[in-house]
Amino acid sequence: MKRKLTMQDIADKLNISKNSVSQALSGKDGVSEETRNLIQKTADEMGYMYPQSRKLKIKKGTGNIALIASDFAFSQTNFFGEIYLTIERETALRGMNLHIQSISQEAIDQLILPSFLENQNVDGILILSHIDTEYTKKVISTGIPVVLIDHHHPRIYADSILTNNRFGAFDAVQYLLDLGHHDIGFMGDIHFSPSYYERLEGYTMAMKERGITPNPHFIINDAVEQGDVILQRLVNLPVQPTAWFCVNDGLGFLINAAIQQMGLKIPEDISICSFDNGQLSRIATPSTTSMAIDLKLYGKKAIEQLFWRMNHKDEPFMETLLPTTLIERESTAQLRPR
Repeated sequence: MKRKLTMQDIADKLNISKNSVSQALSGKDGVSEETRNLIQKTADEMGYMYPQSRKLKIKKGTGNIALIASDFAFSQTNFFGEIYLTIERETALRGMNLHIQSISQEAIDQLILPSFLENQNVDGILILSHIDTEYTKKVISTGIPVVLIDHHHPRIYADSILTNNRFGAFDAVQYLLDLGHHDIGFMGDIHFSPSYYERLEGYTMAMKERGITPNPHFIINDAVEQGDVILQRLVNLPVQPTAWFCVNDGLGFLINAAIQQMGLKIPEDISICSFDNGQLSRIATPSTTSMAIDLKLYGKKAIEQLFWRMNHKDEPFMETLLPTTLIERESTAQLRPR
C-alpha cells in the first residue's frame, strides 16, 4: 500500500522546515508569498492531499501586482522611468506579473477604477506619485494591499516610500550657506505636492539654525513652471538673492534661463541648487548642482514593502524615508562680494 504523503516529505524535497510547509499550506503568515507559492505548487505536483479544514484556508494569490499612476506622472519619464523599470525587474524576480495602468483625469474625477482592481485580479497595488486623495482612498477600499511611492497624505492610510525631503533640502541649503550665501531664495509650488512643502520646511530649518530670517520676497511658494512666468517673478523682485534653492530640476532649469536673460551670470552673480538630479540638471548651461535620489532604490524598497504588506495586512502602516546625496556642479560657487 502506497505511503501517505506528508508535510515532512514536501519539506525534505524543498530543503526547508516542516513548520514553513505547514504555515504555507494552512494560509498562515510566516513565509513569503514567493515561498508559499513554491510550496503549494510542489505539494500539488507531489499529490499531497489537503485536509478539508486546511484546504479552505489556503491563500491562493493571483500572481499579479499592479502599478498605477496618473497620466501626468507616467509622462515624467526622466524621474519615474527608472522607478517603474526597477519595479518591473523586481516583480519578475519574485515570479509575479506586473500590470501597469495609466489613470486618466476623467477616471480620477469619476472615481473609476481599472477593471483588474474592481475584479480583485491583483494581490497588491503600487501607486506612483500623487494621483488624488479621494481616488487613492477608493483604491484602498478594495482591501488589496497598497504601497504609495513618492507621496503621502494624512488622510491616506497606507505604507509609503518617500524621499527624506526635509533633510535633503536642509542639506542643500546648508551647502549654500557654507558657500557664504545668506540671501537664499526658495522656488517651488508647495500646494502641488507634500514633498515640496517638506522641502520648504527643510529650507526654513537650515536658515533658522544659522540664525537667519529669510527675506519674504525670496520665498516663492506658488511657482508656476513656465519660463515667462518665472522670468517675470524674478524681474519684479526688489533685489535679487545671491542663491536659489529650487524644489525640482525643472524650476532650476527655468531660473537658470531667466537669470541669464536678465544679464546676470551663474554662478558669479547667483548660484542655483535644485532637487532630483534629473536630466535637466545635467543639460543646463552651466550644469546645475542638485540633490540626487536613488531611483532604483525607490523601486526596490517599494516592491519589498508591498510583498511584506501582502503577508502582514494587520501590521501598522509605515513610511520609509530614502536619503539624498548632493551632486555638486557648475551652478554653485563661493559668494563673491557685491
